[in-house]
Amino acid sequence: MYSIMIVEDDAAIAGQLKAHLEQWGYKADCAADFGDITGEFERLSPQLILLDITLPFHNGFYWCEQIRKRSGVPVIFISSAADNMNIVTAVSAGADDFIAKPFDLSVLTAKIKALLRRSYDYSAADDIVLCGGVTLDISRAEATAEGTVQLTKNELMILLTLMRSRGKIVSRDKLMQKLWETDSFVDENTLSVNVARLRKKLESIGAGGLIVTKIKMGYIIE
Repeated sequence: MYSIMIVEDDAAIAGQLKAHLEQWGYKADCAADFGDITGEFERLSPQLILLDITLPFHNGFYWCEQIRKRSGVPVIFISSAADNMNIVTAVSAGADDFIAKPFDLSVLTAKIKALLRRSYDYSAADDIVLCGGVTLDISRAEATAEGTVQLTKNELMILLTLMRSRGKIVSRDKLMQKLWETDSFVDENTLSVNVARLRKKLESIGAGGLIVTKIKMGYIIE
């Protein structure tokens, strides 16, 4: 479970962020001592920081610079002061990303997932996965049965997730989360299109029945 530190002095916004992140399976903690953010960082040991610019005592730029002296932990600035000068200053202070308030929580979640993936490596150790008569070559993004077909990044992640969960139903929400981890922000319709295309490709190599739909539950490779 990844730990995220929220440095936001608006209690309502901080609480909303904490609740949302915990729904996605993260451990989220709100900074309590705005006079000692580096001390809070040492105490909480987060894997990512959400950092506002306007804070009591010192601004976010100052705290980002102080944290950068101690760690390369990913930092995303969240602020309503999203002019070019503040964005440039944030990056110069060591920030990895900048999101303007008011922000869409789903977009923020996608950016967090992508940054965690790049920073801590979500990639699998094994390049070859065998399941249901299909061989999936992850490094080449190819599926092979009676023939071989090239997969897109999204199709690869969908098939890989289902193969690694063989015999278990994978919900559409979980598939969308997995796609977000590869920087692909998808909605329900986009997921349906990707699954349909993947099924057509599998059918072309003699594995058309590999992915089974479970109505109102998700998908499974039985």
